[in-house]
Amino acid sequence: MQDGPAKTAAGLFTPIEVGPLKCRNRIVMAPLTRSRAAEGNVPTALNALYYAQRASAGLIISEATQVAPEGQGYISTPGIHSAEQVKGWQCVTGAVHVAGGRMVLQLWHVGRISHPSFQPGGKLPVAPSAIKPDVQAYTANGFEPIPTPRALETGEIPGIVQQYAQGARNALAAGFDGVEVHAANGYLIDQFLRDSTNKRTDAYGGSIENRTRFLLEVLDAVTAVVGPERTGLRISPQNGQSDISDSDPQTLFNQVASALSSKGLSYLHVIEGDTGGTPVPPFDYKEIKRRFGGVVIANNGFDKARANQAIAQGRADLVAFGKPFISNPDLVTRLYLDAPLAPANRETFYGGADQGYTDYPLLRGVEPHACYCDDAERAWG
Repeated sequence: MQDGPAKTAAGLFTPIEVGPLKCRNRIVMAPLTRSRAAEGNVPTALNALYYAQRASAGLIISEATQVAPEGQGYISTPGIHSAEQVKGWQCVTGAVHVAGGRMVLQLWHVGRISHPSFQPGGKLPVAPSAIKPDVQAYTANGFEPIPTPRALETGEIPGIVQQYAQGARNALAAGFDGVEVHAANGYLIDQFLRDSTNKRTDAYGGSIENRTRFLLEVLDAVTAVVGPERTGLRISPQNGQSDISDSDPQTLFNQVASALSSKGLSYLHVIEGDTGGTPVPPFDYKEIKRRFGGVVIANNGFDKARANQAIAQGRADLVAFGKPFISNPDLVTRLYLDAPLAPANRETFYGGADQGYTDYPLLRGVEPHACYCDDAERAWG
């Protein structure tokens, strides 16, 4: 007879503290752009229902949310820079909290991945350097070529840093449990970090120390508002999304992780590999975690087995799931029971209303089998 419950190694269903947040499990809902904000880029009750349906995740990271009008790059994406947007997000966070969930807001500025139709006055998008990306923008007129952006003047950069800070302040007013600074996927902060998109000759370009300056200034401004314990950061060392690359990503992001180690951040959210499936060279993600020294969320193409393996190997503490959450609002339960996952309808990923958004059904039944689910503590009499 055992003296008490059997102890198991940490896995997806083991609780964890992320800063001040007590997460019931280690399954994170990744940020997913769905382009369903109302006029004025305001969240609605439909968005609140969508997120509340998925509140069993240990942590929800909101879809990318622009900190300023200039930060928008896709149609119908929400903002966090107006009173109406804050009020809309209050409805969302309230619904998630009533459902028992925890949610942080992802702060976003797309930089050059935009189009004049999104910019106030039809101006050019801004970027570290005037380098045209080989991608298209999806606007009200469909796909349109992105023009060559305007390089930011040195004196303009502090104003953008303060837009992130104000976005963080607004996130607290909207009821979020924290924020995540988006420094991944080829958007503005990532454009400053990578040497393919940053050709500046001032204090924000050239050396790795200079290229990380903007990121660190944004983090300092945001943490001054919400506290480092409620601030996460997202990076994507090898992702080529938005026509971006770096000549030595391992050295760059090793130094980024080292620079973050003294910041006391809530977590570091790391996209592993390339989200488009392009083969990438070997990369030491465990070294990123070692240098950072705090909680790490791993992301990109994980299933239950690989997620538990990443946690067991010490490469990550939590794992983010993206597309599976679109068609499986009860993803946590399905993973726990090893139940089949519902397929997603790609045609309804972006835009529209409830179809392909809030109408995916919950699990109705599972095959009967002996249940020895991982991470469940069992006491024997």
